[in-house]
Amino acid sequence: QVQLVESGGGLVQPGGSLRLSCAASGFTLDDYVIGWFRQAPGKEREGVSCISRRDSSTYYRDSVKGRFTISRDNAKNRVYLQMNSLKPEDTAVYYCAADTTLIGSWYSPYEYKYWGQGTQVTVSS
Repeated sequence: QVQLVESGGGLVQPGGSLRLSCAASGFTLDDYVIGWFRQAPGKEREGVSCISRRDSSTYYRDSVKGRFTISRDNAKNRVYLQMNSLKPEDTAVYYCAADTTLIGSWYSPYEYKYWGQGTQVTVSS
């Protein structure tokens, strides 16, 4: 059974850092495109970052470039999202998602078949 589980969320002050983890079971993450998404209250789910399968090319939405880093640890079958210089507008539930092949844009949630349950990130003083 394919399952994704996020962890690492929490409350952090502006300027702080968090590292989110996405653990997979039932499949090998390296065979999948992995995306990180977030959804704030009253807003649509938006793509934050993506790492491609095999060659591990990475993609970021403009607002997080230079602050967030996505990476893959194949030995642990995990994907991470290191988030630095966090801002209040980064507050959201963060989800990881997976699919074998994307037909459209990496930042479209409709491209991904498998989803985790989400982890809350709150950036506040």
